[in-house]
Amino acid sequence: MTKYGSFPGSRPRRLRTTPVMRRMVAETRLHPADFILPAFVREGVSEPVPIQAMPGVVQHTRDSLKKAALEAVQAGISGIMLFGVPEESKKDALGTPGTDPDGILQVAIRDVRAEVGDDLLVMSDLCLDETIDHGHCGVLDEQGRVDNDATLERYAEMAQVQADAGAHVVGPSGMMDGQIGVIRDALDQIGREDVSILAYTAKYSSAFYGPFREAVGSSLKGDRKTYQQDPANLRESLRELALDLEEGADMVMVKPAGPYLDVLARVAEAVDVPVAAYQISGEYSMVEAAAEKGWVDRDRAILETLTGIKRAGARNILTYWATEVAQKLR
Repeated sequence: MTKYGSFPGSRPRRLRTTPVMRRMVAETRLHPADFILPAFVREGVSEPVPIQAMPGVVQHTRDSLKKAALEAVQAGISGIMLFGVPEESKKDALGTPGTDPDGILQVAIRDVRAEVGDDLLVMSDLCLDETIDHGHCGVLDEQGRVDNDATLERYAEMAQVQADAGAHVVGPSGMMDGQIGVIRDALDQIGREDVSILAYTAKYSSAFYGPFREAVGSSLKGDRKTYQQDPANLRESLRELALDLEEGADMVMVKPAGPYLDVLARVAEAVDVPVAAYQISGEYSMVEAAAEKGWVDRDRAILETLTGIKRAGARNILTYWATEVAQKLR
């Protein structure tokens, strides 16, 4: 055969010949410890409530949440990120359930810590949107705008009650300016220097959050474009990253994951702290819906999306498939 450049001497296909060969030379590997399971717990329900827009995901009762946490431990995943859904009548303009020691999220944190101890990192969503009557991530001023600095005061209180409840990690997701520094100070003031902060550093205003709104019973009217990032911008994320690290973030996150792999890669290259990515509800639901139609191979699609996120630079991945995939990997 005539030689063209390095061919036929160079044949990359030799490294793809068998499953064992492909496994041996794989550059990216998924591991159960990569995963964090987002989980919803709803106040006042006696049975888990299926989330119609997220097939296979439920709003847990306190008891079913403890069972899910134990399954997560047994699967070998690293953490569970808790979102509390209070009774609608308890929501108000300040998001009072978010700072009530007996609010559903704080109760759930205590439940899970009592069930699994330190075998699973108990992480808590630190935001007002689930607990506030207008559905925004902060309190409003007299003109109906989200008041950044007044919201920070509420976040400081939330951080302290979540830490008191037993959270190993708090996850500020509201995209308020200065939130990491305020939360770090609030935790340190009560002697909780041991509680880590997972900063939602680059949280974009995305169309893919839709199913999540059902999951948390959101009351939102309008949008969050004045505080979440514009999907058109990448350098802005690097500015947010520098500020979060300066203010004391222990870990950083990009959300959503799949549509922002370029942002994830740039963030991962820029830092020496752990980088997480959140595979959000819309990403999950698209695969599940397409698989239900028979349009994609469900298991292959799940693994491909997760591998792509890790390949782009995520140390850890928040995904609703966390326990399922970890069980299969083991």
